[in-house]
Amino acid sequence: MEKLQRLLAAQGLYRGRFHGKFDWRVEEALSEFQYDHGIDAQEWGVYGPITRKALEG
Repeated sequence: MEKLQRLLAAQGLYRGRFHGKFDWRVEEALSEFQYDHGIDAQEWGVYGPITRKALEG
């Protein structure tokens, strides 16, 4: 989870602490990333394979 927080922070979307917990800040940043990248094949706020590929790739 800390890796996800760092990846989202690198995108300028997450501004919280890197504590390794999935909280509302992570969910909000993740949803914003998904919206910005047209990812709608899964529920927003879920770190699934499509989002993982887009974020890590």
